[in-house]
Amino acid sequence: MNLKAIIAGTILAGSFTAAQAADYVIDTQGAHASINFRIQHLGYSWVQGRFNEFDGNFSYDAASPEASTVSVTIKTPSVDSNHAKRDKHLRSDDFLAVEDFPEAKFESTAFTPAADGTAVLSGNLTLHGVTKPVDITVTTIGEGKDPWGGYRAGFSGTTELKLKDFDINYNLGPASASVFLDLNVEGVRK
Repeated sequence: MNLKAIIAGTILAGSFTAAQAADYVIDTQGAHASINFRIQHLGYSWVQGRFNEFDGNFSYDAASPEASTVSVTIKTPSVDSNHAKRDKHLRSDDFLAVEDFPEAKFESTAFTPAADGTAVLSGNLTLHGVTKPVDITVTTIGEGKDPWGGYRAGFSGTTELKLKDFDINYNLGPASASVFLDLNVEGVRK
């Protein structure tokens, strides 16, 4: 084998490696990720909250974003709307039924980039014992080296869920038929 073939093979192998998707762990340890929700209260204001405990991972390559995958597990008893009485009600059978369904899960099925830099992350969400397809509108925040020698990538996303689609039938009025999830995800490359 001649020197040119060895150099070409090395360059080609390096290009192939660079094109591989990287795996990331969602940085919940450093609180650099959040799963927030908001729902209208009687059509007059918004009630906001979050899930304090969740974990997950994703695979992402900016050169081939359509190959991205995401998996997230949410601990439903960690719901926190900054109001103890309301949180107790949210954990009850009227809403999340956390004793029967202590976890909600999202598994992606597709990632469809758009020309404007946004994307649609499609997947299956299991909530309250019901699995339904959902689409999340995603914006890439950025990626690069961190000060500790690691590499990070971050995204934000939002989706609207109709409560009745997940057999949550407590009547809060027509203005509160949907809840919006706002997701902020920062991952540390494995």
